[in-house]
Amino acid sequence: MNRLQNKVALITGAARGQGRAHAIRLAEEGADIIAVDIPREVIDIGYPMGTEAELADTAAAVEALDRRIITAAVDVRDIDALTAAVTSSVAELGRLDIISANAGIAASPHAGHEIPEDAWQQMLDINLTGVWHTVKAGVPHMLAAGNGGSIILTSSAAGLKGYASIAHYVAAKHGVVGLMRSLTQELGPQGIRVNSIHPTQVDTPMIQNESTYRIFRPDLEKPTREDFEPASATTNILPIPWVEPVDVSNAVLFLASDEARYITGATLPVDAGCVVK
Repeated sequence: MNRLQNKVALITGAARGQGRAHAIRLAEEGADIIAVDIPREVIDIGYPMGTEAELADTAAAVEALDRRIITAAVDVRDIDALTAAVTSSVAELGRLDIISANAGIAASPHAGHEIPEDAWQQMLDINLTGVWHTVKAGVPHMLAAGNGGSIILTSSAAGLKGYASIAHYVAAKHGVVGLMRSLTQELGPQGIRVNSIHPTQVDTPMIQNESTYRIFRPDLEKPTREDFEPASATTNILPIPWVEPVDVSNAVLFLASDEARYITGATLPVDAGCVVK
């Protein structure tokens, strides 16, 4: 317990799903939280985004653990708004030790050569440029404090292998790995560690929607969660269809903690063997 006592973590995509789980898990270990999520809808993803009300629910869960939290309804594509939110939050909480660049979207299925231009651009803007923006907004505070730090970039199993029908998602998630590897080289001399995590399917609204179901069960007109479950299980070596958000949060916690003090430049799968299957 208290592995992150007196530390502050910036988490994007914190309204629900993995981001909320990260906020709660890190708060359980003593961290104060800066929680960011998008305040508006996006296109061509097949499910609704998190809401400001859900971001408030994340805040309530963290506060119930007697930790401080500041929320910001900010789009990671908007570097000026994101930088302002992070700067004001760090000024209030006093420091920044951990960055979890978790915000991201899934994709409706398209053949690679048929992806709409706006869907391709949106995917890269959120899942790659948004990760870079999060680092860009947070790292100056780490460098100014001189305390080192830990940056965890959320990629995907799709950041380590290819998948049909989601080429834009795969491209963005591979790009996160390249970004991580360059940041590792640049920030290591200042004691800042940078790693990426690579989940398989995670039981959140990002996969539990008809758009994802249709990717895995194109043979059915209206596939359900129950139809999707065995198909999803075929992607993993371990006999499970998906992991839970807390499984990913535990990996984030490990990489954020001093237990991982000499781990940097790593691509950590939380994938039930998906990547090596």
